Amino acid sequence: MIRAIGVVFILLLTGCESEKTLQKFEGYAQGTTYHISFWSSQKDVDAVTLQQTVDAELKRLDEQLSNYRDDSAIEKFNALNSSEAQEIGSEIVSLIEKTRAVSEASHGCYDLTIKPLFDLWGFKGESLTPPTPAALQQALNQVGFNQLEAVDASHLRKRNPNLKVDLSSVGQGYSVGQIAGIFDTQDVDNYLIEIGGELQTRGKKPDGSTWRVALEKPLSGERSMHKIITVDRAEPLAVTTSGTYRHFFDADGKRYSHILDAKTGTPIIHNTVSVTVFDNNATTAEIWDTALLCLGREEGIKVANQAGIAALFIEQQGEAFNEFNSTALDEMKAVIIK
Repeated sequence: MIRAIGVVFILLLTGCESEKTLQKFEGYAQGTTYHISFWSSQKDVDAVTLQQTVDAELKRLDEQLSNYRDDSAIEKFNALNSSEAQEIGSEIVSLIEKTRAVSEASHGCYDLTIKPLFDLWGFKGESLTPPTPAALQQALNQVGFNQLEAVDASHLRKRNPNLKVDLSSVGQGYSVGQIAGIFDTQDVDNYLIEIGGELQTRGKKPDGSTWRVALEKPLSGERSMHKIITVDRAEPLAVTTSGTYRHFFDADGKRYSHILDAKTGTPIIHNTVSVTVFDNNATTAEIWDTALLCLGREEGIKVANQAGIAALFIEQQGEAFNEFNSTALDEMKAVIIK
């Protein structure tokens, strides 16, 4: 499962360790990498067994949510050109319904039914094909949350049989939350879990120091540190980012962002290059970072303030990167960004 949004966090795990040891493991999953650092104040932890449990859960999630494998549950649903109710399971129904309110808050800019547009533009492949106005309108007719109905806790119905759902904007954040849930249930009370740049922290390092991560500078041609984020709290906190600077196409002298406005069917054109969201829930954070990036800083910060979302907007103006905080981020004393 490859997330269409490109962000990278560099983990800063320096610092002395006390009698308790900071354990780490990493791997490949969902078309990307994951890195996990952890320790438990309550018991000794078998890292090998824990990683096996993590890998099994990531595999299960990929089989449910991936839009890049034809045998996943969501792609089997997409392949059915039917207006009859289809059983897809409570996990996917719940995830889709969680995004519906955010889509409404974004005035329809963010919409999980955008897949026909994403495929039309060619972002899934290696080349971009700007569509004709007629083709664009035809795809727009297949897009819209109002055409997707949750019949009950485990069934979905397409009001338009050609509708298709893209979960790539929420899958990795949801996966982070699921893996964090495994750690919580196994009494691992200190961790940093990162999948493809989306992450969640809990507690601190064994020596009492805070978790620190580096936010990448939003430039397409290089990978360098832009800001250091320090998380100084014991409770779980998710940090997720959507950016325009990793996935794009240049065609006919014009650059096209992979972030599409579901209302118009065209790439966004504002100067906001990344949005980072801080939330107790990793799924919520990732839904909102994509929606706010779609809106852009001017409109997005209004929506974030109305919803109480802690968000960092970065705009590019020439060579400069200007930062803007939502009100909730200004009030989040446990997060330090320098």
